Amino acid sequence: MFNRRLALVAVLAAISSTSALAQFKRDLPPITCEAIESIGTAQMSADGVITLQLHSLGSNPDAEGVLTYAPDDPQYEEIKQHLGGIAPGETKSVKPWC
Repeated sequence: MFNRRLALVAVLAAISSTSALAQFKRDLPPITCEAIESIGTAQMSADGVITLQLHSLGSNPDAEGVLTYAPDDPQYEEIKQHLGGIAPGETKSVKPWC
C-alpha cells in the first residue's frame, strides 16, 4: 500500500507543479484533511476484489487513479479496515488517510 500511495502522491505532485496551477492554489485557503469527507469511492466485486477510484482534493480534481486489491494482496485488510468494512456488491465513500 505504501508504494501505491507513494506513486499516487508522485502523480499528484507532478500535476500540481505547473506554474498556473501553483498560482491558483496560492490564491485558495489550504485544504485540511479533516475538512475532506471523501477522496473517492470503493467497490467490492463478487470475488472480493476491492477497487478504489480516487481523485485529488479540491472542487475540480487534477488527477484520478484506480487501485485494485485482491483478497491475497498484503494491503487488503488495511484497505478493508480503512473503509470500515465492505461487502461484495457494496460501494462506499473513501475518507482520506489523515
